[in-house]
Parts: sequence; C-alpha cells; structure tokens
Amino acid sequence: MIESIIRTQDLTIMFGGHTAVDHVSLEVAPHTFTSIIGPNGAGKTTFFNLLSGLFRSSAGQILFKGQDVTNLSAHKRARLGMGRSFQITNVFSSLTVLENVRLAVQAKAGVHYQVLHHHRKYSAFIDKAMELLESVYLSGKSEQPASSLAHGDKRKLDLAIILALEPEVLLLDEPTAGMAVEEVPAILELLTRLKEDRRTILLVEHKIDMVMSLSDMVVVLANGKLLAKGEPQQIMENEQVQAAYLGGMSQ
Repeated sequence: MIESIIRTQDLTIMFGGHTAVDHVSLEVAPHTFTSIIGPNGAGKTTFFNLLSGLFRSSAGQILFKGQDVTNLSAHKRARLGMGRSFQITNVFSSLTVLENVRLAVQAKAGVHYQVLHHHRKYSAFIDKAMELLESVYLSGKSEQPASSLAHGDKRKLDLAIILALEPEVLLLDEPTAGMAVEEVPAILELLTRLKEDRRTILLVEHKIDMVMSLSDMVVVLANGKLLAKGEPQQIMENEQVQAAYLGGMSQ
C-alpha cells in the first residue's frame, strides 16, 4: 500500500455552534491529483485552511509525510512543503511579474535582499524566476507590473510564485475563480502539465468537467462531512453524490 503524503484523522472545526468540518478522515497518496468538490458551504475551503494551517482545528489530527503538523503554523507547514493558493490572487501589484517570482525564489534560498546590492547580483534567482514564468506562459510579460495583468494571468503568476517555493504538495483553491471563459483553457493546460510532472495536487474546483478530466481521485464533502471518495467515474455514478450535489451530472 502506498504511504499517504497527507492524512487527516477525524479533522473537525467548529465556529460557535456550527461544525464546518466534521470528523473528516482522508488519505492522499503521493503523486496523485485529488479534487475536492461539494455544494457551497460544504466546508471545502475551510478544509483547505485547516490543511495549510490558516485555521486551527477543534479536534482531530493532520499528518504530512508521517509528521504530525496539526499545531504547526501555516509558515512552518509551507517550509515543510505544503504550497497553498487562494481564490483571490496574492501578488505584489506594484512589482513587475519577474520581481514577484524572483522574490519567491530568493525566499526559498533563504537569501535576504540587501539594499546596497543591485538585484542583478542575484542572476541565478532571476534565471530561475524566468524558467518558472516560462512554465506558466508568462515569460513575455516579465517586465510588466503585476497590476497590469488580466485576472487569468494573475492566477498564473500566483501559481509561479507557489512553484518557486518548491512545494511537495500543491493546495489549489479554485484556480479558475473569476476567470473569463476564454482564460480557463490555459489554466487547464497548466494543471495537466503539473499532473504529468507527477506532482501531488489537491484541488478545490466547481467546474465539474475539469475535475473529472484531471482527477485520479475525487472527494465529496457535504455539510462538512466526507460523503464519498473514489475515482471520477465512481463519483459520477454515486447516487448519494448525485442526490446531494451533482443532480443529473451523469446525464
């Protein structure tokens, strides 16, 4: 049996009298693409916030590569190899596209910027940043201010920044949120390539066609609870899932 890279045991969080995530036990195998779906309010983003350390659980446990990270901060989890994107882009709008990624590469290397040294001194960081921008199809916009990018390109820049930190697991929270229809195929192509690179990816996404085409496993949450887990076709045919969320998706 393949050892899980992420495992939760009875993971729970309560806000007042409301249980947003309710005793969710889940194992994620390395080098797999797992999507988490469910209706609005199902607890998907809250579950991601627990995994990445933004929220502290009320009960339960989170293991990353066998290590208990339940009480570690988001920063420490990131250093261990958990990379997290958000529904809202998290870039420095006043900096250029290249500078955004270079700073992330530099941070990964543990080198602090020194005001008295010109940034060209750090050519290795720039080269690495350009490689990452090439990988997300933004190399031609490297000198533009991030504020000038279209929303879809900002999402790609956000992904390049996360990749610069070299995470072992990518937690992607609705990477196509807010995109125009014509922007979505570029993100789909990026995600497909990341999957082909055998990265471990957890995705929250409402676009069911994308989920079913990319995923090795699909996890369904409803009312904070784990309703079902299986391969895409199994989820498509699951009557409980159809009744609770997908409604006629198999038609």
